[in-house]
Amino acid sequence: MSFSLYIARRYLFSKKRHNAINIISAISMGGVALATVAMVCTLSVFNGFRDLIGSLYTAIDPELEITATQGKFIDTGDARLQQVKQHEDVEQVSQCLTDHALILFKGRPVVVTLHGVDDQYSKTVGIDSILYSNGNSAAGLQLHSADIDYGTPGIGLASQIGAIDFGSIQICAPAAGERISLTNPIESFNVADISASGHCFQVHQRKYDESTMIVPLHFAQDIFDKQGYITSLAVKLHKNTNIDGIKNELRQTLGPEFQVKDRLEQQQDTFNIMEIEKFMAYLFLSFIVLVACFNIISSVSMLIIDKRDDVQTLRHLGASDKDIVRIFLMEGRMIALIGAVVGVIIGVLLCLGQQVFGWLRLGDAEGNFIVNAYPVSVHLLDVFIVFITVIAVGFISVWYPVRYLSRRLI
Repeated sequence: MSFSLYIARRYLFSKKRHNAINIISAISMGGVALATVAMVCTLSVFNGFRDLIGSLYTAIDPELEITATQGKFIDTGDARLQQVKQHEDVEQVSQCLTDHALILFKGRPVVVTLHGVDDQYSKTVGIDSILYSNGNSAAGLQLHSADIDYGTPGIGLASQIGAIDFGSIQICAPAAGERISLTNPIESFNVADISASGHCFQVHQRKYDESTMIVPLHFAQDIFDKQGYITSLAVKLHKNTNIDGIKNELRQTLGPEFQVKDRLEQQQDTFNIMEIEKFMAYLFLSFIVLVACFNIISSVSMLIIDKRDDVQTLRHLGASDKDIVRIFLMEGRMIALIGAVVGVIIGVLLCLGQQVFGWLRLGDAEGNFIVNAYPVSVHLLDVFIVFITVIAVGFISVWYPVRYLSRRLI
């Protein structure tokens, strides 16, 4: 142990002539610890909401999605898509065609997003886990039987058109290459009937629940005049496969004409907004840590005044001015370090307790929210960043004031 560190440790834990110095030192540690707890808990709550939203998208987003880089539609006869299906790490693929259409229900038009899928869709994504029938879980996605095509709306869309079991409705979309006739507009549209499957799905996201209807792929291709074309290829991989590695490999196979996106990239806008919010919260809390570190300056300045006589003794024993300044620097840094360690430990314990016991709840009534308690997720990287931030802010904030006060008061 160095001389400066040894003396600083003695000054920190020994009893001073004025008890106020001990109290202020304890308050300084407590302030740093409290600010650290706030940072750990806040970032963990952001992580919890991010993981929660990610889990909601998982039921309808495939592990990998292949789309066109230029334009919207992909030719199903493209040989490169066959290479994807034959890849050894690909378990299942599903062809999808998504575009906007208009529902005519009892004379009330509703703009919807038709999501045409093939029979492999249920095996490729977890759609069956979010299907409901009159409040109960449904057995599985039903697309067609014999000559009847079935549509499965989001729960919000089902509410707009009356009920889950809406019978049969008309769906229309502009015919490809046709200009809308002002004299007889209906001739410029493709119109087809879709029957209710008796089910609906709920992703807990408005852009899906309130405007999306799942229909058979051939139905969507016919109504959009896109026979032989799709807008995306959903890919499911075998378990325990390296998703990032397969994603990069498929990108090389398909070339620049195609995009290969994982679940995070498919919802990039949503997660980018959450990351910005998290970063802004981190910046604001860092300023709070800086304010908390000002208490350390008060504590060290009072200690410098209290130890004037000891400083003269240290000089007689051979300590240089640099050694003496370093003692008080070490004092301030130890307060910041102890506060950071205590704050990280308490913050992590509070987050783990919230995960297990759900102390902070979103509401008293069951079923009003997706989860009953605030979701938290402790990420070791965030904990490390918080710890380094508090240490850095603490060390930097005391460096100049301590050097200045040492020159003025000693």
